[in-house]
Amino acid sequence: MLKHTALIAGSVLLFGTAYAATLTKSPLPSVPAKTAAITPVPRQDKWWMPRHEQCVETARKGGFDVMFIGDSITQGWEGGGKAVWEKEIAPLKAANFGFSGDQTQHVLWRLDNGELPATLTPKVAVIMIGTNNTGHKPMQKPEEIAAGVQAVVDRLYAHSSKTKILLMAIFPRGAKPADANRMNNAAANALIAKLAGYKNVKYLDINKKFLQPDGTLTKEIMPDFLHPQAKGYQIWADSVVPEIKKLLAAK
Repeated sequence: MLKHTALIAGSVLLFGTAYAATLTKSPLPSVPAKTAAITPVPRQDKWWMPRHEQCVETARKGGFDVMFIGDSITQGWEGGGKAVWEKEIAPLKAANFGFSGDQTQHVLWRLDNGELPATLTPKVAVIMIGTNNTGHKPMQKPEEIAAGVQAVVDRLYAHSSKTKILLMAIFPRGAKPADANRMNNAAANALIAKLAGYKNVKYLDINKKFLQPDGTLTKEIMPDFLHPQAKGYQIWADSVVPEIKKLLAAK
């Protein structure tokens, strides 16, 4: 299995019609080495390891250009977002590596243990992770979540410096702007946004598209104020597909 014992620094690229070196080190505040969000660990749920093994096999076989990495919101492309995926995302030759309940540390373990085999070089990786670092107790601090997200970026870049990374802002959650979980995600996003231009990262924040003008999140978009239903996935697809196409076409 693929193991990483250290994060590897490298040149930083900006996307456009051409690439240019920009950042050479992390733009984020440092966190202690033992921070949970950056410490790879598997989960004990009975379904989790079999899904991981399926994703390892998918990665080993390859044949896809776009890799979606995340938690239940990404896995939901197989549920509430299935029709949208089949119409909008599948034609891009995409594969789903979303796991319900995952936090950044779980994604790191998956990437370290077979979901990034040596034979795999995805052209684009779409990352949306971090809301469970907020929602699961104890709630992690924004700087810890951002460090976890950066660690995922670092893993991908260390594996393939050719892979372009479309990094999504963590989606809004909670019905109202003052929701504690929403506010923690927003604070994490303010830090994650600084990763734009770092190690092949293009940052994309589409959160306002899910919300009413007053910041309210409706059940029409996310019935449980966390997971999108079909309309929410259509919003995501409408926003992300043009960006993925640009990255696929970029040299």
